[in-house]
Amino acid sequence: VRLAESGGGSVQSGESLTLSCTASGIFFTLNTLGWYRQSPGKERELVAAVNSHGSTYYSDAVKGRFTISRDNGKNIFYLQMNSLKVDDTAVYYCASEVDRSAGGIDFGLGPLQGPSEYWGQGTQVTVSS
Repeated sequence: VRLAESGGGSVQSGESLTLSCTASGIFFTLNTLGWYRQSPGKERELVAAVNSHGSTYYSDAVKGRFTISRDNGKNIFYLQMNSLKVDDTAVYYCASEVDRSAGGIDFGLGPLQGPSEYWGQGTQVTVSS
Protein backbone atom coordinates (compact mmCIF):
# COMPACT_ATOMS: atom_id res chain seq x y z
CA VAL A 1 0.00 0.00 0.00
CA ARG A 2 1.27 3.44 -0.84
CA LEU A 3 -0.22 6.88 -0.49
CA ALA A 4 1.78 9.69 -2.05
CA GLU A 5 0.94 13.36 -1.56
CA SER A 6 1.90 16.15 -3.91
CA GLY A 7 1.06 19.79 -4.41
CA GLY A 8 2.30 21.39 -1.23
CA GLY A 9 4.21 24.63 -1.26
CA SER A 10 4.41 28.22 -0.11
CA VAL A 11 1.71 30.76 -0.91
CA GLN A 12 0.45 34.12 0.23
CA SER A 13 -2.61 34.53 2.38
CA GLY A 14 -5.76 34.42 0.25
CA GLU A 15 -4.25 32.25 -2.45
CA SER A 16 -5.13 28.67 -3.36
CA LEU A 17 -3.42 25.29 -3.49
CA THR A 18 -4.54 21.84 -4.50
CA LEU A 19 -3.09 18.78 -2.82
CA SER A 20 -3.22 15.39 -4.51
CA CYS A 21 -2.87 11.93 -3.04
CA THR A 22 -2.24 8.99 -5.33
CA ALA A 23 -3.11 5.62 -3.85
CA SER A 24 -1.92 2.17 -4.80
CA GLY A 25 -2.47 -1.22 -3.26
CA ILE A 26 -5.94 -0.51 -1.89
CA PHE A 27 -9.47 -1.08 -3.17
CA PHE A 28 -9.82 2.62 -3.76
CA THR A 29 -13.56 2.77 -4.32
CA LEU A 30 -14.22 0.95 -1.04
CA ASN A 31 -12.13 3.28 1.08
CA THR A 32 -12.81 6.36 3.13
CA LEU A 33 -10.19 8.94 2.22
CA GLY A 34 -9.08 11.91 4.22
CA TRP A 35 -6.70 14.76 4.79
CA TYR A 36 -5.15 15.62 8.13
CA ARG A 37 -2.77 18.36 9.12
CA GLN A 38 -0.31 18.95 11.90
CA SER A 39 1.46 22.15 12.82
CA PRO A 40 4.30 22.47 15.35
CA GLY A 41 3.14 21.96 18.91
CA LYS A 42 -0.33 20.83 17.89
CA GLU A 43 -1.98 17.46 17.53
CA ARG A 44 -2.76 16.05 14.13
CA GLU A 45 -6.29 17.05 13.16
CA LEU A 46 -8.75 15.77 10.60
CA VAL A 47 -9.38 18.45 7.99
CA ALA A 48 -11.64 16.72 5.48
CA ALA A 49 -12.80 13.24 4.56
CA VAL A 50 -14.95 11.53 1.95
CA ASN A 51 -16.42 8.04 2.24
CA SER A 52 -17.22 5.46 -0.41
CA HIS A 53 -20.71 6.92 -0.82
CA GLY A 54 -19.34 10.40 -1.49
CA SER A 55 -20.41 11.86 1.83
CA THR A 56 -17.97 14.41 3.16
CA TYR A 57 -16.79 15.88 6.42
CA TYR A 58 -15.00 19.20 6.96
CA SER A 59 -13.61 20.65 10.12
CA ASP A 60 -15.07 23.98 11.17
CA ALA A 61 -11.73 25.63 10.49
CA VAL A 62 -11.84 24.86 6.77
CA LYS A 63 -15.54 24.53 6.00
CA GLY A 64 -16.46 26.69 3.04
CA ARG A 65 -12.83 27.10 1.93
CA PHE A 66 -11.56 23.56 1.32
CA THR A 67 -13.06 20.89 -0.90
CA ILE A 68 -12.20 17.19 -0.86
CA SER A 69 -12.86 15.13 -3.96
CA ARG A 70 -11.99 11.71 -5.30
CA ASP A 71 -11.39 10.30 -8.75
CA ASN A 72 -12.18 6.60 -8.51
CA GLY A 73 -10.98 6.01 -12.04
CA LYS A 74 -7.48 7.30 -11.31
CA ASN A 75 -7.11 6.29 -7.65
CA ILE A 76 -6.39 9.90 -6.74
CA PHE A 77 -8.06 12.20 -4.27
CA TYR A 78 -7.66 15.90 -3.83
CA LEU A 79 -7.89 18.73 -1.35
CA GLN A 80 -8.67 22.03 -3.03
CA MET A 81 -7.72 24.80 -0.60
CA ASN A 82 -9.00 28.30 -1.27
CA SER A 83 -8.67 31.54 0.67
CA LEU A 84 -5.72 30.15 2.55
CA LYS A 85 -4.85 31.67 5.91
CA VAL A 86 -1.63 31.78 7.90
CA ASP A 87 -3.27 29.37 10.35
CA ASP A 88 -3.52 26.78 7.58
CA THR A 89 0.26 26.37 7.67
CA ALA A 90 1.01 22.75 8.52
CA VAL A 91 2.19 19.43 7.22
CA TYR A 92 -0.73 17.83 5.42
CA TYR A 93 -1.15 14.06 5.38
CA CYS A 94 -3.48 11.95 3.30
CA ALA A 95 -4.94 8.78 4.76
CA SER A 96 -7.21 5.91 3.83
CA GLU A 97 -9.18 3.18 5.53
CA VAL A 98 -11.67 0.58 4.38
CA ASP A 99 -15.19 1.97 4.58
CA ARG A 100 -17.20 -0.71 6.34
CA SER A 101 -20.43 0.89 5.13
CA ALA A 102 -19.39 0.47 1.49
CA GLY A 103 -22.22 -1.10 -0.49
CA GLY A 104 -24.60 -0.59 2.38
CA ILE A 105 -26.24 2.29 4.19
CA ASP A 106 -24.43 5.63 4.21
CA PHE A 107 -24.28 6.89 7.77
CA GLY A 108 -22.24 9.92 6.81
CA LEU A 109 -18.97 11.04 8.35
CA GLY A 110 -18.12 12.75 11.58
CA PRO A 111 -14.96 14.10 13.18
CA LEU A 112 -14.15 10.74 14.80
CA GLN A 113 -14.56 8.76 11.60
CA GLY A 114 -11.55 9.91 9.70
CA PRO A 115 -9.47 7.22 8.00
CA SER A 116 -6.33 6.10 9.77
CA GLU A 117 -5.27 2.75 8.34
CA TYR A 118 -2.73 3.95 5.82
CA TRP A 119 -0.87 7.26 5.64
CA GLY A 120 1.10 9.31 3.20
CA GLN A 121 4.44 10.83 4.08
CA GLY A 122 3.12 14.38 4.39
CA THR A 123 3.54 17.55 2.39
CA GLN A 124 4.30 21.01 3.75
CA VAL A 125 1.91 23.89 3.18
CA THR A 126 3.15 27.30 4.23
CA VAL A 127 0.94 30.38 4.09
CA SER A 128 2.49 33.76 4.68
CA SER A 129 0.82 37.09 5.26
